Amino acid sequence: MALSKAAKRHLHNLINNLSLPRCSSHRFHSASANKIVPLCGDGVKQITSKYAAAPSIFSPSGILFRSYSVSGSDQISLIKQLRERTSAPMKDVKSALVDSNWDIEAAQKELRRRGKTLASKKSARAAAEGLLALEQDENKAVVVELNCETDFVARNDIFQHVASSLAKLALTVEGSSEHVSGTFSVEPEKFEDLQLKLDHPKLSGERTVQSAITELTVMMGENVKLRRCYALSKNSPGILSTYLHSSPQQGLGRLAGILSLEVDDGHASLDALHNVGSELAMHIVAAKPLFISKELVSSEALDSEREILKSQAEASGKPQLAIEKMVEGRLRKYYEEVVFMEQKFFLNDAMTVKTLLENLSREIGCPVKIGSFLRMEVGEGIEKVVAAGESEPVAQAA
Repeated sequence: MALSKAAKRHLHNLINNLSLPRCSSHRFHSASANKIVPLCGDGVKQITSKYAAAPSIFSPSGILFRSYSVSGSDQISLIKQLRERTSAPMKDVKSALVDSNWDIEAAQKELRRRGKTLASKKSARAAAEGLLALEQDENKAVVVELNCETDFVARNDIFQHVASSLAKLALTVEGSSEHVSGTFSVEPEKFEDLQLKLDHPKLSGERTVQSAITELTVMMGENVKLRRCYALSKNSPGILSTYLHSSPQQGLGRLAGILSLEVDDGHASLDALHNVGSELAMHIVAAKPLFISKELVSSEALDSEREILKSQAEASGKPQLAIEKMVEGRLRKYYEEVVFMEQKFFLNDAMTVKTLLENLSREIGCPVKIGSFLRMEVGEGIEKVVAAGESEPVAQAA
């Protein structure tokens, strides 16, 4: 049936009014593209997309004649690609893509921008899990603690790669504070603006330490924090020995023991030193010494322990002379518990560490002594810090 020109025009307008969105002379909102597009005067605005079969055309009156959209299969592909690039949560990936009109490069930038806000929000959450990363050369060893909220994240290979990279960087950092017989701390703030080289398929290139940790926070969805870094160095002839416990891979673990063994003769055989040094590094982790020798026990620690022991002895109701003997006897026990040289060697409790070193000195023909040592454990003291608002604890070092 033939229609008059007036009828055709009426039908055409009716279809447009029912099925197509409208816009003002200035802005248009497309539900399919979720994007506001300005119109320029009375001209025709054309938008192209690599996903569009044809361009979208706007007439001078503001009516959209064609529109574009991203197909479902393309959306899935883009989500998968961005997930592989960033390891960000699925919800965040999709949201960034939608807000960026499915432009993957823009979406990746958007995720990084959001990451700074996200990291700031998560920074107040307690992060007591994580890993210690250890790196060493001939004269110095460093241990970095990188924290997260769960051990699940600590097992993630991206998290582990960042921790290892931080330790490599720390080995090159100069500067120290709180010197204690060759052991010193490096404040985390010194790392923030340093360039960190990463070589992981999902996190590669060079960026500042602060940026790397922010990106890692977004990827893992947890608070990630570079908590502390300690280094131990030696200046005299001898060796550095290290041990990592609960180690998922080389250079990573949850507990670390480090010590330096020093000798007077620079030509002494180092093989025997290395064997005993490795065992003593394990001993540090197992026995938790606090001081190298009785002479180095601080007066504060000794007075505090003496007061505790005296109160315990007085509760027995015995005479003063007997109380003094009880206190002295228990102080010897205290030394055996916290003094490295007085502790029983954990691999052979028939001898003390002091006896072990005496035997080693006779074997290599010159005196051997412990220069300094360090023990660190993931998360130690964090609950106390969160509850009481105190400063971070110092690692057990001497």
